[in-house]
Formats: sequence, structure tokens, C-alpha cells
Amino acid sequence: MEGYLLAILITTLIYVLLAVGLDFQYGFTGLINFGYVGFFAVGAYAAAICSVRLQWPPAAGFALAMVLPALLAWPLGRIALRLKDDYLAIVTLGFSEIVRLVLISEKELTNGGQGIPGVPRLLAVSPSNFVNDLALAALMALVCAGVVWLLRHVTRSPYGRLIQAIRDDETALLALGKNPARFKTQVLMLGGAVGGLAGAFYAHYISLVTPDQFTPVITFYVWMAIIMGGIGRLRGAVAGGFLLVAFLEGSRVIRDVVPGISEVAMSSVRLAAVGLALILFMRFAPHGLFGRKR
Repeated sequence: MEGYLLAILITTLIYVLLAVGLDFQYGFTGLINFGYVGFFAVGAYAAAICSVRLQWPPAAGFALAMVLPALLAWPLGRIALRLKDDYLAIVTLGFSEIVRLVLISEKELTNGGQGIPGVPRLLAVSPSNFVNDLALAALMALVCAGVVWLLRHVTRSPYGRLIQAIRDDETALLALGKNPARFKTQVLMLGGAVGGLAGAFYAHYISLVTPDQFTPVITFYVWMAIIMGGIGRLRGAVAGGFLLVAFLEGSRVIRDVVPGISEVAMSSVRLAAVGLALILFMRFAPHGLFGRKR
């Protein structure tokens, strides 16, 4: 039981990183990113390739897992951020699918649909997997706290007030002589780096990365987390990550309560349960747990 709870905690911390990165893009800057899982996938594969194929130390893999998504976000931002919000959402969704298709078709580097197995676990300092996972959870908690602290500092700085002005009234910002496209690109890059960091932790924890793990439903889950926690609030993104995993894991009991649900249909039922939870949040708590009341 302790090992199961620890696995849930590690999964939750991964979703917390993803939620914080997406909330920085949308909640504070107004960037509708429906392809956030693409940055997550690039980070995971970068860490896996560095550790398995190149035999680099994990620190180098984590660095590349953050730098590579940020670099990919730059041309995406230069091309897409001149578009309106709805077109930006479509472009980012297409970006994530292109990343997944490249991972499937590339055989030499990513091993195609079979993925990359054997990614070494982090902090394997003990024969006990529980002790190793406990050390990993502690490390991830520190990293999450550091990322939240950094983004909190950024959003409360003059730079943070500027990107929030982009979200609130971009036309007024243009009248002041600022270039919103440049700042949007920077925010997209920083949020992509956070998503890549989450992907690196995911790869080293799961020890196997395949393209099927990075479908658009992951982005949907992260959007749910920030909506339930409160958009534009970093503590809301953290709370939303915990709420999301609680709903995902809690929905597993549906099969025990409702008879006649097969294993194949269970994934659809879980998705429906989570969607129902989102509808209830939008009905009774539209601002989320920590969102600003209008």
C-alpha cells in the first residue's frame, strides 16, 4: 500500500510541473496551448536518449530535456503567436501531433513505436525500490517548490505585470510601444522548458518511453488541473495537480461499484467521470479552488 501511495505522489508531482508550466502560459499570458504534451514528450525522449543511447549522466539529460523544448518553442512562437487565440490553439495541437508522428516514424534515434526501454532510475542508492522512490519523490518535491518559487518571483516582477497586461489588454500594450509577440515567445519557451523537465522525470521514473504515452488526452488532463485549481494562480495549479490525480485514481473504484464494466471500457468510463467532475467545477466553482473572483 505504501508503494502504491508513493507512486501516486510521484505521478502527482509530474502533473504539478505540467500544470504550473501551462498555467504560466495561459493563466498569466493568455496563450491557449492545446499541444503542451508535445513539450512533455520532447523532454522525456531527450532524457531517455541521453541516458540510454549516448550514456550521458542524468544531469546532462535533464539540461537537454529543458533546452530542447524551449528551442522548439521559439520558431513555434514566431510563427503562431501572431495569430488569434483560436488559431494558436489549432497550431499548438498540430505541433504536438507532429512531434508524436516524428517519434513514431523515426527508427534510428527514437526506435519508432517500440520506444526506448531501460531508462535508468534516478537516485538508485538502495536495494529497496521503496527507498529509491521515496528519495525521488523528495527530489521532485524540492524541484516543484523551486519551479513554483521561480515562476512566482517572475509573475510578481515588472516582467510578470507586463505579460499579464498582454493577457488583459494586448491592444493597450501595443499602444505603449511594447512588442507582445516577443514576450509571448519568451513565455512559450519558459513554459516549454518546465514541460520538458516534467518529461525528464517521467522518463526516469517509468523507465520506458513510447509515442503512445504522449497523446492529446495528457494536455486535456493538464487543462483540467489548472481549471479545477484556479487559472492564473500558481497555488491553484499545484492544488489542481493533486485534484486531478485524485479523480483519476478515485475513478478506478467505479468498476468495483458498477457491475458490467469491462477492462476495455474502463478507460472511457474514467474519462467520462473526470469530464463530469470538470462540468461540476464549471457549474459550482467556475473560478476553481484558488481562482480570482470577478
